[in-house]
Amino acid sequence: MSSFGLLDDGRSVESIVLGTDTGLQVEILTYGAILRRLSIPVRGTRRDLILGFDSLEEYVRDRAYVGPIVGRFGNRISNSRFTLDGREHVLSANEGANHLHGGHLGFGKRLWRVVDVNERGRAVLGLHSPDGEEGYPGNLDVSVEFQASGSSLAITMTARSDAATPVNLTYHPYFNINAGNGPGNGDSGRAPATDQLLRIPAAHYLPVRAGLIPTGEIAPVEGSTFDFRASRRLRPPPIETNAQLALAGGYDHCWVLAPDADCACELTSATRDLVFTMRGTGPGLQFYNGQFLARTHPRIGSGIILEPQGLPDSPNHPGFPASLARPGETWRARIEYSLRTA
Repeated sequence: MSSFGLLDDGRSVESIVLGTDTGLQVEILTYGAILRRLSIPVRGTRRDLILGFDSLEEYVRDRAYVGPIVGRFGNRISNSRFTLDGREHVLSANEGANHLHGGHLGFGKRLWRVVDVNERGRAVLGLHSPDGEEGYPGNLDVSVEFQASGSSLAITMTARSDAATPVNLTYHPYFNINAGNGPGNGDSGRAPATDQLLRIPAAHYLPVRAGLIPTGEIAPVEGSTFDFRASRRLRPPPIETNAQLALAGGYDHCWVLAPDADCACELTSATRDLVFTMRGTGPGLQFYNGQFLARTHPRIGSGIILEPQGLPDSPNHPGFPASLARPGETWRARIEYSLRTA
């Protein structure tokens, strides 16, 4: 554990590195519980798998969610409001009229405390979110446990509240597992992220309306550009060929996973020398092909988002599985990243 800099108010941000020289390594920041680096040796060379910044200041300024945990509620809540147990709650609106990734600060702009770090590849961070923060009800205590082992990383997120509240925590790293020169070098020497191959074992996805809010329909992927049940290059076709792609500028949709799906998704490098399997406990997988990243960070390179999670806007869709923490219960979600070289 080492210092990664100071915030404007003088608080120190720490960097925690887990893993081994011969296996997967992950670097975590206490600011935003950010995944700053994730790497593994491939053919004798350590390969960076996610995008990151060189300085704390860049993370503080970032509005593209490069690497943080997102919450209380990852993804969108329409019109920044929901009704729970007969009471309406109004949230902070930070994407037009809608609420995205927990609001203006969310959990990705908070300083987390270190609960535990040990030499067996484990670290635990904690955060308290007070009642009324960003408009959410209930005092919420959150912990995130990281366990690096061999070629895998397990992330377990738990939350307890003294009042019923929506919770949908997930991680928002930008992935590019193609061979390249690492953070801060853009796509120099690296194939673009959209040249990766993607498999999503889901027969349905959620169409969206303006604002990328789910319409409520659970639509089949059969015969559409949203069918990733067989691994294929993930680059979207011309957006004018599909009304859903035109709304999002590409892919930015949630796939609905079957309970017996073998994984949430599988990402393969363009040269097929590395396979990245992601598993999650949530019923959904948000896939965003990173089409707007270059607008905010033109030098960082290209990356895609793959987020196991609950379904977006579920507090406003009674037909969607609920993602709630209630008093006396522990909300829990798990994400596992596993890698293998081909």
